[in-house]
Amino acid sequence: MFVAKKLFLTKGVGVHKDRLASFELALRNAGIEKCNLVYVSSIFPPHCKIISKEEGMKLLKPGQITFCVMARTETSEPNRLAGSAIGIALPKDEGQYGYLSEHHSFGETAKKVSDYAEDLAATMLATTLGVEFDPDKAWDERKQTYQASGHIFKTNAICQTAEGNKDGMWTTVISAAVFVEDE
Repeated sequence: MFVAKKLFLTKGVGVHKDRLASFELALRNAGIEKCNLVYVSSIFPPHCKIISKEEGMKLLKPGQITFCVMARTETSEPNRLAGSAIGIALPKDEGQYGYLSEHHSFGETAKKVSDYAEDLAATMLATTLGVEFDPDKAWDERKQTYQASGHIFKTNAICQTAEGNKDGMWTTVISAAVFVEDE
């Protein structure tokens, strides 16, 4: 049974006339093109540690099966703003699991994309932990409520946005949380 002990965050952009090649270039830009990626759902494992991208990249080997949570958005529409983000919400008790969320969007600023992904992960964790909150309040207000509850330790997000290529070539943006094993 594989339960990740480490995770790193990465993001990238790719532009190419072919859709698949654009995705490949985004993977290269993110540094994870050499792996066979397997998309998993949104659980941040208990006792998992977030490490730097540089440290995580050293643990990857060409061809290895690599689990990740990925957000991917692509467009061939000139100047269309594409965004992808991964949100993270970690419980104060490291023995409990946290949440990762993916957000894929068009026409939203990087801040809006990031905030939405972070909010989504935090809300999923808050509902799991039984934290009471008003879903109609703005994210900044709910974030304070979540942190004041004493159950949620940290929230964060990684985001990538880009405008669609002016000549209509495919533009792909990705954000990923990559699970890695120790050597």
